[in-house]
Amino acid sequence: MVANILRLFKIPQISYASTAPELSDNTRYDFFSRVVPPDSYQAQAMMDIVTAMEWNYVSTLASEGNYGESGVEAFIQISRETGGVCIAQSLKIPREPRSGEFDKIIRRLLETSNARAIIMFANEDDIRRVLDAAKRNNQTGHFLWVGSDSWGSKISPVIGQERVAEGAITILPKRASVDAFDRYFRSRSLSNNRRNVWFAEFWEENFNCKLGMHGKRPGSLKKCTGLEKVGRDSSYEQEGKVQFVMDAVYAMAHALHRMHRELCYGYPGLCPRMASIDGKELLSHIRAVSFNGSAGTPVVFNENGDAPGRYDIFQYQITNSVPCRAGERKKVVKGVPCCWHCERCEGYHYQASEFTCELCPYEMRPDVNRTGCVPIPIIKLEWHSPWAVVPVFISMLGIIATSFVIVTFVRYNDTPIVRASGREMSYVLLTGIFLCYAITFLMIATPDVGVCSFRRIFLGLGMCFSYAALLTKTNRIHRIFEQGKKSVTAPRFISPASQLVITFSLISVQLLGVFVWFAVDPPHTVVDYGEQRTQDPLSARGVLKCDISDLSLICSLGYSILLMVTCTVYAIKTRGVPETFNEAKPIGFTMYTTCIIWLAFIPIFFGTSQSAERMYIQTTTLTISLSLSASVSLGMLYMPKVYVILFHPEQNVPKRKRSFKAIVTAATMSGKLSQKGGDRPNGEVKTELCESMETNSE
Repeated sequence: MVANILRLFKIPQISYASTAPELSDNTRYDFFSRVVPPDSYQAQAMMDIVTAMEWNYVSTLASEGNYGESGVEAFIQISRETGGVCIAQSLKIPREPRSGEFDKIIRRLLETSNARAIIMFANEDDIRRVLDAAKRNNQTGHFLWVGSDSWGSKISPVIGQERVAEGAITILPKRASVDAFDRYFRSRSLSNNRRNVWFAEFWEENFNCKLGMHGKRPGSLKKCTGLEKVGRDSSYEQEGKVQFVMDAVYAMAHALHRMHRELCYGYPGLCPRMASIDGKELLSHIRAVSFNGSAGTPVVFNENGDAPGRYDIFQYQITNSVPCRAGERKKVVKGVPCCWHCERCEGYHYQASEFTCELCPYEMRPDVNRTGCVPIPIIKLEWHSPWAVVPVFISMLGIIATSFVIVTFVRYNDTPIVRASGREMSYVLLTGIFLCYAITFLMIATPDVGVCSFRRIFLGLGMCFSYAALLTKTNRIHRIFEQGKKSVTAPRFISPASQLVITFSLISVQLLGVFVWFAVDPPHTVVDYGEQRTQDPLSARGVLKCDISDLSLICSLGYSILLMVTCTVYAIKTRGVPETFNEAKPIGFTMYTTCIIWLAFIPIFFGTSQSAERMYIQTTTLTISLSLSASVSLGMLYMPKVYVILFHPEQNVPKRKRSFKAIVTAATMSGKLSQKGGDRPNGEVKTELCESMETNSE
């Protein structure tokens, strides 16, 4: 059908697999060429074998259809032209054979018992059933089989009936494996083959996995990691037609090159003369090509567009040879059917039978002898690992420091500095800082359903506590000074109780998101065998982890990061507030530093997603980033206060109460005075203003 359409539009075509003899008819398919020989050449090769064996009385057997019937017809035609070979019977195998059909065929062939040679143009399944019928009818050793390329060097038609098939002669168009293609195809991955729109589908089929899933779930395919390797994590053998596909493409390229050189005379690109040519002119250049193909053999076409007939001849023999060692399979040498190479099962393959290597299940690897599969060892982040020791040490220091600050604040709860800090909000913020340090221990603990559940809850909760409190504080400062510019009336919701309500409202959004996550995707553990699936199976490890993808983890932190960014915006807005007022400047410096920490965290976290040490690097990076952001808040906001409380109690004294308008005015004036180099101590002014603002808000 395709050939007819191309002939209608006069478009030359070069085929890499079509072998039907009728395509050689130059009066009907004059624009058709092919780099494989037609089946009529195959029939000639089989006639040459019959002649060489000095057989002059044979029968033919064909599968119903174009391939089988055309092949037998060509053989009969050649026998008539050459003479010397008589056809005893010419039988046909129906497309849908009835029960007992193959036994009937054997009995028909036995009617001319002197015609022992059987010329077969049949498909693989029919060949197997014919041999099976001969075995059932006790005709082992009687028939001399001559098979076409559908049998060729295949082992599958003769498994279980080797004695019946012994001595069979088969042919196969000469082909070679292209090593360069193997190197190319084995190097393909999802990242370097995006131009092929079907490659992702091939990847899922080849590795029996699914792209875009969160991990292996009961009853579903495992998740593709993108780190799989063709030939290492899947069975791979070059398809036999690769050579002919390459030759067909190069034949067209050579023809176009010859045409360009002849018509364009050095003109770069497509010249006007070449743009207006017809198919007949291109056909003449195709038929004139001559070059060495991918297998090193000449690629040429005759007047009918056919390639030369080159065939390998095989004979099936049962012989005893030197056996292969454990973990090696027998790879039959093409063209020398009684010999084989001992080929070691590589990658994650093991020796499944004498002739085959098979891929171990995904969670297993070959044993030392490669004669079976054993489970891949499962690992997790250990407490004694350097990747865990460093973040745990930092977290312990942070927890001790945070606990010390909390104890100090509780001990001096009614002193002016503690009151001026906003006691309630300070305790919320210190709780968040404590949780940021404590999450390190959950991230390193052995994953189970409980640990995975607590990770989801507390991973973003510490940051949420911290930045919800800081956001409420900076928003309060911003509203106070914006309101102070307009009237003497204090803005709404600046009391400690209001601040707590706002803060816990922001925190409740994080908790609500976590609970929805629990409902949609309940926490569980998974063993990730792709993360450390190395080239050497002996080094492969399965990683026990909570089933939290990188995207889910970032989403868990996303709300807290949003609060952090919003808080930073308010810190920028309040940068004009005098430095003596209510921590505006320390909060600003805290947020700027924290943003830098998390901007550094994101590329490190995602940049190592393809690393074999991914689990260690990402866990360490995440926990240290959380600890550093907590340390910045603790150091900039609370350590100066603790220092004053413990070492300079003379500065921790109450000041007189002032009105809201007076506070704003005094703060504004203090800013101007400080710019002029006033001699009033900053600590004294700050304490007075902060305490007055705290008292006023109460």
